[in-house]
Amino acid sequence: MNSPFHPGEQAIQARIGVREQVEAMGSRMIRDHMPEQHRLLFAQLPWLLVGSLDGDGQPQASVLWGKPGFAHSPEPSLLRINARPEGDDPLAANLRSTVRLGLLGLEMPTRRRNRMNGPLVDNDGEGFTVAVQQSFGNCPKYIQTRDWRWEARTAGPLEQGDGPDPRWLELVNRSDTLFIASQHLDPETGGVDISHRGGMPGFVQRGEDGRLWLPDYSGNQMFNTLGNLLLEPRCGLLWVDFASGDLLQLEARAEIFWPNQTGSGTPPDLPGAERLVALTPGRWRLRRSRLPLAFDTAHPSPFLPQGH
Repeated sequence: MNSPFHPGEQAIQARIGVREQVEAMGSRMIRDHMPEQHRLLFAQLPWLLVGSLDGDGQPQASVLWGKPGFAHSPEPSLLRINARPEGDDPLAANLRSTVRLGLLGLEMPTRRRNRMNGPLVDNDGEGFTVAVQQSFGNCPKYIQTRDWRWEARTAGPLEQGDGPDPRWLELVNRSDTLFIASQHLDPETGGVDISHRGGMPGFVQRGEDGRLWLPDYSGNQMFNTLGNLLLEPRCGLLWVDFASGDLLQLEARAEIFWPNQTGSGTPPDLPGAERLVALTPGRWRLRRSRLPLAFDTAHPSPFLPQGH
């Protein structure tokens, strides 16, 4: 029987001693179609997180938005998205035939989230359609609840550069949420994932060497993202300014840092982290005042590590 997990995921599961039980769990949870509750969730959302690959195989993390129902499932094996990315979103150039995408439906008021990935099967002037390769739910552990409302915005400029920059570090330093896109390269079973990461404000810290240190807390132990990064360190990060609608899209290279590991710099002390991911910043885009949603003050997840 084929495993739902690729060698990178399996290696990390084995390293921490959960391989057998997670294999059994994954075989039950990970489907090649969306159950009805997942289909209904996507149709309720005003936004959708999307992971894609550029022409060089660099993962990118993006967000699309629309009136609830803009993302909907006409049948269990398909998800239709009636939205087009803005021209300066990397996703605009990445929607090519045969491309694989990772999708995350996240309902922030309820902390529900479902993931789906698969190949692009239709792409037209109104939007695009993705076939289900893998569909599964994620635990709500580190999601901050936020109510949302529509907010009319005048789109601001695109700012861009390479490496750490004060123009975006301030957002990172106060954020409690980010999204990370990663990939597995196998030509038959590989794909793109986009995943949520959350913590106390400032949970991602900048080290003395300029890298960003992301804590990896106890989760579902499937290690989809870390398994990808073990085999392919390139990733795409997205931060959302929930007040202004600014969107920061950052390319990075990741190194997984295990407890008591040496030779990878001096990691910061991040309470509750079982592992750390050191992210070397690369090219970035800061798209000002783009997301036409405003979010109320966050109610922190009760599972967040304290003492940060």
